[in-house]
Amino acid sequence: MAKVNRIRLIRWKWRDVIDKNGESEQNLAEEEDAGCGAGLGCGFEGESGLLQRRGCILLVLESSRVEVAVLLNELGYLKYEASKDSASNAEAIFSKQRNLGVAFSLVEKIIKIISRFSGEDESHTANIISERTFTKIISGLDETIGVVLEYLQDAKVHGEKKGDDLLASVRIAGSYLAQAPLACKEKVGELIEYLLSVEGEDETSPFCSICFMLPMLCQTTMVIDGCKVLAFSGAYKAVVDCLIRLISPGSRTIQDDGSISLACDTIMNLLLKREHSRVPLDDSTFVRLLVGLSSWAEESGDPSIIMMASSICALIFDSTSEEALLHHPDFDNRKLISLYQVMRRSLAICGQ
Repeated sequence: MAKVNRIRLIRWKWRDVIDKNGESEQNLAEEEDAGCGAGLGCGFEGESGLLQRRGCILLVLESSRVEVAVLLNELGYLKYEASKDSASNAEAIFSKQRNLGVAFSLVEKIIKIISRFSGEDESHTANIISERTFTKIISGLDETIGVVLEYLQDAKVHGEKKGDDLLASVRIAGSYLAQAPLACKEKVGELIEYLLSVEGEDETSPFCSICFMLPMLCQTTMVIDGCKVLAFSGAYKAVVDCLIRLISPGSRTIQDDGSISLACDTIMNLLLKREHSRVPLDDSTFVRLLVGLSSWAEESGDPSIIMMASSICALIFDSTSEEALLHHPDFDNRKLISLYQVMRRSLAICGQ
């Protein structure tokens, strides 16, 4: 299938991909989006529309929940059990992936609704969504993300890591887990290394999947158990590689700032709890990070970046020595001096 015709699920531009059979779903998504901007209205105004608004939210969730479950089941069959030689099979997969993008878009809107309540007053929240409705929404999202993780587990079993449908699945899982980091805890722990290894069709190495999971990882590594999961699985290496890529010269953009902060916080959490959790970490991974942090701080000159880079470097130095660093093939005395200069600049900033 031509590259220009491939649907990029990760962007979820469902207005461009819905055919006539999906127009009702598109309208529902647009109506929900407009309603959210006016207190989850779904087109209903005033107190008299409260029940209708709640019903609309549940309707969107339930319809998308069922659709996601059906589509993922059908995709799993088409990809791993049905004949792969048939042109009709390829077209069926394309169609299912396109509709999956719509369903995921609707689920993400519900997740965004839930995230808005986390910092709001309970009385205000109750005026929009009752506790019973809220519980139903959480239960429905838990079930949906559970199905998504099962789909990813199936892909892992079949050795498949590349695909926009897989990347979109990681995105929707990461979106929800950012709001509920302990949801599906055991399954996420089993899959974490795989989740960080998924690639989109146009990617040559995992990157987007890692960025999608960073909000959750930043929260789970605040406790020792979360650090152990990340460390013992080896998944922390993917986070380090992602940060090195984000801060490498010439590659950083304004849009990357959030991911950079989350990656830095995740790594700092891991290093701060290294002694207490007794987690094994690969020193060579952190040597590459030291080099990257030095270049990042020197190129930027931003005080906050210098202090962040210095803090991570200091934590890495706590668990190693100059001699050990200088024996590493990718490290030398010049790089060591550069790191000391970054730390000296950080101390100077603190003293101002």
